Amino acid sequence: MTAVINVHEAKTNLSRLLERAHAGEEIILAKAGKPYARLMPLAPDRSGRHPGRVPDLVVGPEFFEPLPAEELEAWGTL
Repeated sequence: MTAVINVHEAKTNLSRLLERAHAGEEIILAKAGKPYARLMPLAPDRSGRHPGRVPDLVVGPEFFEPLPAEELEAWGTL
C-alpha cells in the first residue's frame, strides 16, 4: 500500500521515510492534502560497471618513470 504523507510531517521524519522507501515502499508526498511528489527506491544498478576499477590491472614502477626524450619528441612536447 502507498502511504500519503504531508510535507510538514515528511520534513520532520525524512530519515525514517528514506529508510521505508529504501526498503521498497512507495511514499506520496502531499502539499495541502494534494499529491505533489513520489518518494520511491532507486532501481538497482545492474550495469556491472564500477567506475575507477580495472580488473587485473597491475601497474609496475616503470609506469611512473619519465618518458624517454624520443617519446616526448614524438608527442611534440620537447
